[in-house]
Amino acid sequence: MSAERRRALRAMGSLALLLRLPAAAAAPSSYGANSTIVAVRVWPAEAYTRVTLESDKALAATHFMVEAPDRLVIDVDGLELSPNLRGLLGKVKADDPFIAGVRVGQNTPRVVRIVLDLKQPVAPQIFTLAPVAAYQHRLVFDLYPKVAVDPLLALIKEKDQAEREAAQSVQDALGELIAKLDKPALNAPGAAKPGASAASAPAAQNTPAPQVNLPAPAPAEPSQAKLDRLIVIALDPGHGGEDPGAIGPSGLREKDVVLAIAQQLRERLNRNPNMRVLLTRDADFFVPLRERVQKARRVQADLFVSIHADAFFTPQARGASVFALSDGAASSQAAKWMANRENAADLVGGVNAAVKDASVLKAMLDMSTTAQIKDSLKLGSEVLGQIGRVGTLHKRRVEQAGFAVLKAPDVPSILVETAFISNPEEEAKLRDPEYQAKLVEALATGIARYFAKNPPLARHRALS
Repeated sequence: MSAERRRALRAMGSLALLLRLPAAAAAPSSYGANSTIVAVRVWPAEAYTRVTLESDKALAATHFMVEAPDRLVIDVDGLELSPNLRGLLGKVKADDPFIAGVRVGQNTPRVVRIVLDLKQPVAPQIFTLAPVAAYQHRLVFDLYPKVAVDPLLALIKEKDQAEREAAQSVQDALGELIAKLDKPALNAPGAAKPGASAASAPAAQNTPAPQVNLPAPAPAEPSQAKLDRLIVIALDPGHGGEDPGAIGPSGLREKDVVLAIAQQLRERLNRNPNMRVLLTRDADFFVPLRERVQKARRVQADLFVSIHADAFFTPQARGASVFALSDGAASSQAAKWMANRENAADLVGGVNAAVKDASVLKAMLDMSTTAQIKDSLKLGSEVLGQIGRVGTLHKRRVEQAGFAVLKAPDVPSILVETAFISNPEEEAKLRDPEYQAKLVEALATGIARYFAKNPPLARHRALS
């Protein structure tokens, strides 16, 4: 493209977008009455941002990318501008990692053009979802970074930073103590007065000084003292984003309470200098089941703990449960029902069916090794025993079923149902920060007891 042509396009601004043909289609459109937008939702996160248009009829869309500056242009067929669609402009927040701004216009009588001004280059996925649960037809735009962050490297850098801060804190404390010891205690009995000669100092000064317990020397910088073993734990707060999970009688959403518990548990476990925690989601966004498994394997996790809140048709059901994967039939009909309910999360949360990862799909279809299940049962037993100290148990043994999220073949994995959110009393407990803290301590203790009895295999992890 010539320089003159580029200057002309820049001068025309958004008008240039109206003259360019789309490059890829999401689905064919059917002629007839235009669709009505019933909801617009934006789910920003560091991992990716999702934009969802929900409508009463199926939508079709085409899209293309524009560079300098980066923009994503989406043409949605069968739409007219409406207040709900214009509301998309107000849903994009200034701290969105990917979207700088949104422009919406009526391109043709049946086509609405949406232009997303981007903060960074993206690899977009645009797809449709059929009606499910409380949702009608959905058109989804997923904006992933072109260059994804290495999650294991991020954990290692986080650990290095924590070690530097801890070392600096110890050094600061030592410096303060030394300064206090060097400073004369002017107000102390028998202390030398300013200007007094050494000869006039009281003889009591010859008395031996009291012993002072100095703090331990500051640990060496990570570059000087490499640790042989970094234990990585993957915590998986269930649901998120489009998928609220179960909802309690007073409106408490499972996705919110399990995220709060997982964040507190991460803070609690990260106090161990040799341990770091990966959250499969650290904000309100949806992560497909296969991606949760993949994230754990990508960081070579030593454990995988998926955190949920149970629900049933009647409010009388109560108690916490712990599940591991089954190498055959479920251990009970209730466990099978629970697994089917949790495995349906992808339908509600919304997964792009066109994206397939052969290795992950194979891992999820193949039965995990006997050793993985054996270790998962050990972990589950320790966690269940500790949870039973702070609340009611639904079952006093670890149950087993075919949970898709537990099918990492090389990572001991459990799913914890913290309580029945459908029970009013247990919903109130889950909302209570004090009860959450007790639950976090129980989970952390169970994990610690597991590692005490089953030390992780010796394995070196590079820390820089």
